[in-house]
Amino acid sequence: MALFVFNSASKMVSSPFVILHCILICVTLHCNNLAEAQMNPRPNIVLILTDDLDVSIGGMASIFSKNFLLSFSVVFVASPLCCPSRASILTGKYPHNHHVVNNTLEGNCSSTAWQKTQEPETFPAFLQKHGIYQTFFAGKYLNEERNSKYYNYTLSVNGRAQRHGQNYSEDYLTDVLANISIDFLENKSNRRPFFMMVSTPAPHSPWTAAPQYENNFPNIKAPRDPNFNVHGKDKHWLIRQAKTPMTNSSVEFLDNAYRKRWRTLLSVDDLVEKVVRKLEVRGELSKTYLIFTSDNGYHTGQFSLPMDKRQLYEFDIRVPLLVRGPNIKPNQTSPLLIANVDLGPTILDIAGYSVNETQMDGMSFLPIMTGKGNSSTWRSDVLVEYEGEGSNISDPACPLLGPGVSECFPDCVCEDSYNNTYACVRTVAQAANLQYCEFDDNEVFVEVYNLTADPFQLSNIAKSIDQEVLEKMNHRLMMLQSCSGQSCRTPGVYDSQFRFDPRLMFSSLVPHRNKRRQTLK
Repeated sequence: MALFVFNSASKMVSSPFVILHCILICVTLHCNNLAEAQMNPRPNIVLILTDDLDVSIGGMASIFSKNFLLSFSVVFVASPLCCPSRASILTGKYPHNHHVVNNTLEGNCSSTAWQKTQEPETFPAFLQKHGIYQTFFAGKYLNEERNSKYYNYTLSVNGRAQRHGQNYSEDYLTDVLANISIDFLENKSNRRPFFMMVSTPAPHSPWTAAPQYENNFPNIKAPRDPNFNVHGKDKHWLIRQAKTPMTNSSVEFLDNAYRKRWRTLLSVDDLVEKVVRKLEVRGELSKTYLIFTSDNGYHTGQFSLPMDKRQLYEFDIRVPLLVRGPNIKPNQTSPLLIANVDLGPTILDIAGYSVNETQMDGMSFLPIMTGKGNSSTWRSDVLVEYEGEGSNISDPACPLLGPGVSECFPDCVCEDSYNNTYACVRTVAQAANLQYCEFDDNEVFVEVYNLTADPFQLSNIAKSIDQEVLEKMNHRLMMLQSCSGQSCRTPGVYDSQFRFDPRLMFSSLVPHRNKRRQTLK
């Protein structure tokens, strides 16, 4: 019997512009696995992963969530950049454990080392190895330096290159992924459960909408929240260098990009609808868990940064998380703290496996989804890590900034640098809604925000907050940066079980992994 199976060791095929994988490997199933699947029925699982979809600046407003029953309102990524974040989703590990630090091969994105050491430990590989689940993947896998495209790309299908042009009916990538997914659902075996992961290009640049949606939202603009187009006066130097106020042309450009992002998401909404309807027609919806999320957030004009991700603020590190499935009650919103390192453990839990069988750092939120968890014992903090990227030579268009910066716009506002390397503890507890961050730069710059009093992170309170809190947060950050597996799930500062050893405080700030730090301030 032939089935579609995700093969994490398959050779990847790329175009000169984009890395996109649709790996559908035909294998022969063992009879004992089939017998076990029939004796012990397990739920199906669908994971839909978007690209750069924020939750803090209104990105979900164009998505209809009627197909989902439960939303999580406090969800953070392990790193606000495509490849490190996707690696965290797949491995259930923080970046310091899977060692993917940026979108380049040198940063371990899709590297040989990743394929040999981390890829075999991803949750799809775990499911494939145990043989009960049919597994399927379609879309953008990691990143390897190149961005998403909607037309003129190459897919790897069963290891064979499949080139696409710019004919909407045949080539628009979001629709292609929807059609491939429906084909899988129609042709898979009905005798075994399945895991399906669909990774869309939207709403990543170049924000190419389907023709029928090109004129939607004509009057929508980027939200003018209190942190829009204001100077980040007490923040890291990279934020302070942004020009405020932005020029009219810059604001017009980002407003246009914001509209285009929304338009691309309408096709994602269509994809979700098609998958849900197909499951319903096949009588499989009631026994299928659907999970919808993103790899990182995004910003458009916050603190006068034009547009990108990579920063430590809510708009870049918070993402949506919508779910539906067996035993999930409708019209619910959970305020419990979730990280994207939890997706792998949760999916394995749904499939009947324990996170203790793996080396994952995250924890399963399946009990939270089904109302069987104890919210009083749930975690109160998560780790966010990012290693900045820069160029060894000065940008000719911006010579005054010197070397070490990257992602620069024409008005010489740069979105990244070597020393935009930081680690944060993000705490969400009954007693505190706090973010504590340390930079790996010559200043060892610290940013602290009280999100209850200051939801838009306008005021860095690092110099005014109680010293004891700083000491405890520094201690907790060091613990999380060296954690692995179970030790990443220990009580946080605002848990009653937290144990503070003052002898360890400030003994080692953010590890100086980046040897190319610049003296820019």
